[in-house]
Amino acid sequence: MSLWSRLFGGKPVIDSRPQRLDYLSEALLLERQGDYDAAITSYRLALRDHPDDMRVLQNMAIAYSRTGRLEEAIRSYRRALEIDPSLSGAHYGLAFLLIKRGDVAAAEKHLNAFLAQPPAGAESERWVRHAEATLESLRNPTTGEAPAGPSEG
Repeated sequence: MSLWSRLFGGKPVIDSRPQRLDYLSEALLLERQGDYDAAITSYRLALRDHPDDMRVLQNMAIAYSRTGRLEEAIRSYRRALEIDPSLSGAHYGLAFLLIKRGDVAAAEKHLNAFLAQPPAGAESERWVRHAEATLESLRNPTTGEAPAGPSEG
């Protein structure tokens, strides 16, 4: 209670509005704990508050992928790319989901988009090499299968 209110017997002002949780942080924590289904629920709540948040959409796509819900993951990546067509991570993730689905032409398009604007940073080189090797294997299928993604960690 403020000094003014205490001096004059007023009641403290109470904010009765519900406090919003940071659903994105909650979802990321749930993912680290391996609870992808609960993380997806938190991502959905985060999207309700911020429907155009690309971070939420990309992280949601990853969680969908890890739970085997590939079509939902594809939709999340595509929505993120509608908002920002230059999102290299969304192009990369979407490309590999499209490969699993057998849509090689669309996968090539997204790998090319990823390689046209690769992410910056020390670790990005391994992702670039993986995208290049995958693109080569898609263009020349006799050389073998598309390589598996680089290990995380």
